[in-house]
Amino acid sequence: MTDLNPLAELFPGISLPMPGSSMSDEEALRYARKRFPHGSYCLVRNWLWLDLDAPTEILQSLAVSKRQPAIIYADTVVYDSERRWDVGDFVRTSPLHHFADDFLFHTLNTAYLLLGPGQRKRTSIENVACII
Repeated sequence: MTDLNPLAELFPGISLPMPGSSMSDEEALRYARKRFPHGSYCLVRNWLWLDLDAPTEILQSLAVSKRQPAIIYADTVVYDSERRWDVGDFVRTSPLHHFADDFLFHTLNTAYLLLGPGQRKRTSIENVACII
């Protein structure tokens, strides 16, 4: 397992451990292909759930579009069904639409399968904007 501490240190504040799926990469890929045969999905490891502190206007805008002020920053893409990212790339998601089964982070366009343990932190929207 990759140490998430350097990743978490990108953002100030306390990290809380958070479980992801214990499936292997191969099991997760089979699961995703069966569960999302016509949808976009991305398998990630070494991930950080970021709860965003944002101005009221942004929070209201997210609420109107049925999204929540949370994103995933993952250090390791395992597989992306749309080939937007290569294996091993990092990814920053768009805001959370809904979370299911303790490891499926859904945005409006993609289901992200959170594999292995991760961390959860609160951070400012300005800190997130600094991620390339």
